[in-house]
Amino acid sequence: MNSAFLRSALLTGLLIAGVNVLFAGLDHGFDRLPVWFYLVQLLILPAMVLPLRIFPQAAMTPEYLRRAGLYALGWAVPYAIYKFSSDALNPAMTPAASLVSYLFTVIVFALLFAAIRKPPAQQ
Repeated sequence: MNSAFLRSALLTGLLIAGVNVLFAGLDHGFDRLPVWFYLVQLLILPAMVLPLRIFPQAAMTPEYLRRAGLYALGWAVPYAIYKFSSDALNPAMTPAASLVSYLFTVIVFALLFAAIRKPPAQQ
């Protein structure tokens, strides 16, 4: 695995976790964030590293829907940690609405990534 690619994934994971803590802290107050919320953010790091092999494969996949599916698989777990940990802080959280919102966002971003990141032969 390329060390620059691994470093990029770790930095992206740290950035995502930091943004999640920032937004949750601004919404709920930093002093009111539970310890579990901070610990869950650490799960974003392995969630970014484990699917690293999916993204180069997706970038080289010529079929649009298959490429979108690979991108969706790559972003599914990191975004789930980000989304559900933030949603769990809200006492009025509706699990079904949270899940629908999660699925919709993952599908939209997978389709956008697949459209933007075509294999070199298709550009």
